Amino acid sequence: MWELDLLLIPFLEHCYDGLDEEDKASYRALIAGEDQDLFGWLMRREEPDSAYKRIVELIQAHAENADNDPRRPI
Repeated sequence: MWELDLLLIPFLEHCYDGLDEEDKASYRALIAGEDQDLFGWLMRREEPDSAYKRIVELIQAHAENADNDPRRPI
């Protein structure tokens, strides 16, 4: 899903390297899941499974950060 790419790729590019090993493992497990589940969780339509709650919150927080707007001039 294109919408997921807009959230997951920037997080991967900007945040993944700074995560601890547990969060990295959660991210890898998360993206191996079903797109419909990921979409519902990341769009706050559904509560994520407890195993993914922290990584989903980190991705959401990164997406909501105004500094991540690709239209914003540098």
